[in-house]
Order: sequence, then C-alpha cells, then structure tokens
Amino acid sequence: MPKLDSETVQKVYSGKMIEIGGISVTAVHASAGSALRSRFLQSYLNQDEEKYSAYWIVRRYIGKGVPPKEFATGADIINFVQSTPGAVGYVDEAELKPGLNVLLRK
Repeated sequence: MPKLDSETVQKVYSGKMIEIGGISVTAVHASAGSALRSRFLQSYLNQDEEKYSAYWIVRRYIGKGVPPKEFATGADIINFVQSTPGAVGYVDEAELKPGLNVLLRK
C-alpha cells in the first residue's frame, strides 16, 4: 500500500474512501475512550470522541457504512493489520516493531 497523507487518513476513517490504489481498505481503531484514540481523532480528524461517534451514528442510519472495528490493545491492532490485506490502523510509536509498514507518521 502506498504512503498516505493526512487527508487520505481522514477520508479512510470517515468512510469516504474505501479503496486506495485498487486495494480495498479496512480501517481499525483503538478502543473508544483510550488516550491513543483521543490523540488520533484530534490529530488526524480534528474531532473528539463525541463528534466522531455522532458522525458514525448518522452515517450508519442513512446506510453509508459502519464505523471501523475497535481493538483493545496495540498488539491486537498490529495482529489484525498484519493478517488482513488492506487493513490500516494506528499504534503508539513505542509499539512499532520490525516488519510493520508505516504509512504515515506525525
């Protein structure tokens, strides 16, 4: 998968982009309420948990998709991303390990 920019990340996590370069994209999140997710939402989507959840309630209601799946730990996110073609997720930099394809670092 190609490197991503902030705008592309925003589109992926808002459900507005489901394919990149012909590859279906599956976005995954850290658990709601986690510090990591809060930092991600603020840094990349310029939203807080309340706004983001409300956004997805509306999208789901009008039939425009479902929010990204959530995982409790960075290790769970890494395992899912490594075993699922087209999956993208985010982890704390301290959890990065060799072999991970970092698409964007902020």
